[in-house]
Amino acid sequence: MPRSSNADLSRASGGTPEIALVLGAGGARGLSHIAVLEAFDELGLKPARISGCSIGAIIGAAYAAGLSGRDLREHVLATFRDRARAVARLLEARIGRLTDLVRGLGNPVLIDGERLLDLFWPEAVPDRFEELAIPFSAVAADYHRHAEVMLHEGPLTPAVAASLAIPGLVRPVALCGRVLIDGGAIDPLPYREFLAPGRVVVAIDVSAPTTATSDTRIPGAMEAIVGASQILTRTLVQRMIEQQPPDILIRAGADRIGGLDFFKAKAILAAAEPIKDEVKRALEWALEPPG
Repeated sequence: MPRSSNADLSRASGGTPEIALVLGAGGARGLSHIAVLEAFDELGLKPARISGCSIGAIIGAAYAAGLSGRDLREHVLATFRDRARAVARLLEARIGRLTDLVRGLGNPVLIDGERLLDLFWPEAVPDRFEELAIPFSAVAADYHRHAEVMLHEGPLTPAVAASLAIPGLVRPVALCGRVLIDGGAIDPLPYREFLAPGRVVVAIDVSAPTTATSDTRIPGAMEAIVGASQILTRTLVQRMIEQQPPDILIRAGADRIGGLDFFKAKAILAAAEPIKDEVKRALEWALEPPG
């Protein structure tokens, strides 16, 4: 049974709690967020506010823009069905060059996050937070100040690009006088600021569990960068939940899915189908009228 202290307070007073939806970091596993959004849609519910980190920020912003869970499912499947086209888009978003590596000038695979979003986001996603249908915030980390930064106003694309800027893979973003990197480095499941009486916080954890201990395969360089980020994400999420859990915690994401396995989108979404019923049961219980 989910912890539902805020829901209990609202039920006791006869009120209907506000729903805050939080979508966590987790790379390709985060495509499972789409099944959660479909559960909301099938119940006819909309969260009053949404927060996201990394892949959760990408999907959360699109949902906050007014796209349905089904819209996002179709967009993702269409995007990653054509591998050649998707790879071409990734190459178009790359700012590094192979000659830079030889000359010691930089990372040949570094991605411009803003360009990446322009290439992969649905066209319906607007340019600014203020144009979203649902209030939304993205979490990033201030590289120099070692501090969490919640972004909820102004230009949307650079804010979400900052939230997903995994060091070594996506270029940091200079925004509002700060240098910002992946929010997963500091708060991969940003639900704590939403906890309040009269509100039900639904947090979706897509961080990766440990793999089989007998696996002795050495990861490649890029896989290791993303894998290290996922280890950090899982560790931080576990500690956060132990200290102060959300009202409803849903663990999603197919097992043995790597952070960059976006071309397994169809399998990830299929594996996430049972999560819909879990989300619906939790929400129906939390919103059940008193008595």
